[in-house]
Amino acid sequence: MSWLLPIAFLIGTWAWATGRWRRIRFADLLAIAAGLLAVRLAIRAEWLPALVGFGWAGGWLWHRRRGRLSPRARPQGTPPAMPVAEALGLLGLPAAADAGMVRAAHRRLIRRVHPDAGGSADLARRVNAARDTLLAELNRNAPRAS
Repeated sequence: MSWLLPIAFLIGTWAWATGRWRRIRFADLLAIAAGLLAVRLAIRAEWLPALVGFGWAGGWLWHRRRGRLSPRARPQGTPPAMPVAEALGLLGLPAAADAGMVRAAHRRLIRRVHPDAGGSADLARRVNAARDTLLAELNRNAPRAS
């Protein structure tokens, strides 16, 4: 049992150094503690509680990694999805615009509104969101080869 703490410390140090635990939550620590307790129970041959502990810890970490249990699925600072009509109006494009037209309008407009060119960060974010919205809409509506 004395070897579990140094191993847990080394794994935690590695995860912190590689940036995997920058946003660690209390529930993540509980899942790790449940996994360590499950290892201890498995060593004592108490298989049923050990399987429950492994299942809970593994299930939590798997869901956490996939972002299902995260209340903030979107990264901080990204704007919410923009309606297509607003994106077309912001970039000054017709409804029948293709991907090349979207990219060209984005480049033309971002040159003027980028913070490095004297524009605002909020407007640059909105222009980028408009481009992303329109390109996603074009990809969603593109005919699929089968």
